[in-house]
Amino acid sequence: SMDEKGEKGLEEERRLAYVGITRAREAAMVSFAANRLVYGRWTTQLPSRFVDELPIAHVDAASETGYYGGGPGMQEKVASRWDDAPAFTGGYTSPGYRRGVNASNSGWKPTLETTARVISTSDANPGSNYKRGDRVFHQKFGYGQVRVVDGAKLTVSFDKAGEKKVIDTFVEKA
Repeated sequence: SMDEKGEKGLEEERRLAYVGITRAREAAMVSFAANRLVYGRWTTQLPSRFVDELPIAHVDAASETGYYGGGPGMQEKVASRWDDAPAFTGGYTSPGYRRGVNASNSGWKPTLETTARVISTSDANPGSNYKRGDRVFHQKFGYGQVRVVDGAKLTVSFDKAGEKKVIDTFVEKA
């Protein structure tokens, strides 16, 4: 995070979060807890800044409440953090960062708990640029011939490594 490796560490965490979400085959459920027990004490938590950076067009947010805790009379609904959230922006301008600063400056502590589901808008089974019989090259397995094409998954008979199943983006035409 920012404390450990500065901006480069934050970008690496953002990249890993994005890779994890995009590797989901059908849907990814992203959730966070508003309160956690840390070293025997309950602490209020902010959701990861990366949750706010998800492209809003691909998010189905489900939240039971939009409340922030405080004192008597301070419980009021607040706008959903998904409203006007820009897709994959970063740094100190992200909605998550601003929400954290605003919450800490106002004395309010977030008690929001929610889940979100990323919905893919891409074709669930896109075709491959490869066909049975194509000659391909893989960085680790070397040269081989495509035996089976199943969407983006290829079964390749490699000259030295034998038969392997690989994703088509990991090979190139030979």
